[in-house]
Amino acid sequence: MAEGSPMHVFITGGTGLIGSAVVAELLANGHTVLALTRSDASAQAAEQAGAEPLRGSLADLDVLRAGAARADGVIHLAFSNDFSSPEALAQGVAEESAALAALGEALAGSGRPLVTVAGTPYIPGRASTEADPLSTAGPVGGRGRSVTAALELASRGVRSTAVRMPRTVHNNGTGGFAGLLTAIARRSGVSGYPGDGEQRWPAVHALDAAVLFRLALEQAEAGTSWHAVADEGDRVRDIATVIGSRLNLPVEAVPTESFGTLGQIFATDQPSSSVHTRQALGWEPKHPSLLEDLENIQA
Repeated sequence: MAEGSPMHVFITGGTGLIGSAVVAELLANGHTVLALTRSDASAQAAEQAGAEPLRGSLADLDVLRAGAARADGVIHLAFSNDFSSPEALAQGVAEESAALAALGEALAGSGRPLVTVAGTPYIPGRASTEADPLSTAGPVGGRGRSVTAALELASRGVRSTAVRMPRTVHNNGTGGFAGLLTAIARRSGVSGYPGDGEQRWPAVHALDAAVLFRLALEQAEAGTSWHAVADEGDRVRDIATVIGSRLNLPVEAVPTESFGTLGQIFATDQPSSSVHTRQALGWEPKHPSLLEDLENIQA
């Protein structure tokens, strides 16, 4: 396929916060979209967005293979996002691992792109870069192993790449870790933050992230990783302060354990850089920063 030619793209997770923005970005740039949909509601949402729905879930490996076989490229975004217990998280990781393997099987030897999603890595003492490896240990280490295996498909004729997402992907004041802090604040009556609040979280607007997924699909070389980071690191106390202001709630430090499964991740300083991504792919975030976007929270 000639560079710049329209592509028929199979996408998983195409009706979520990030996926719906990616679908719109693809369609606006001349591509067509086949979207995996788990329900009548998501199928209807996909159709209304201009995509063709393909009914199935991440667990339906034959459906995934069929979708990939019909496409010029694949973008994988779906994940269970069930962090309620270590067991639920492990189940989601295992499901995603099998799904990525099935998609890779279908694309092997074709030279077609497979763009998958990961998180920016945590590197003690500095901002992580695209050259840093993903963690394969800890509660989400299985996702790191799955994405690493997908990148290794480059040796089997798949143009596999990974777009690494920051801890908060936001749009209109919702989404990501900041969205979780907002939800917890509504429930508890306190806009809380773990530790001293000096730890930094990177962030990106969903519409800017969508552009990077398209650029990776169209341009990225096999085996490469990219950082969808617009804000290198906002202090969690600053995030909690805006949330408290919008919800008219007190802003206070709260025990790390009160955040459950994600507590230790919430408490970690984890800034991230996207200098290489911007230079190599020409990606330029243009939408509001996290702290600006949080002003859209409705009390």
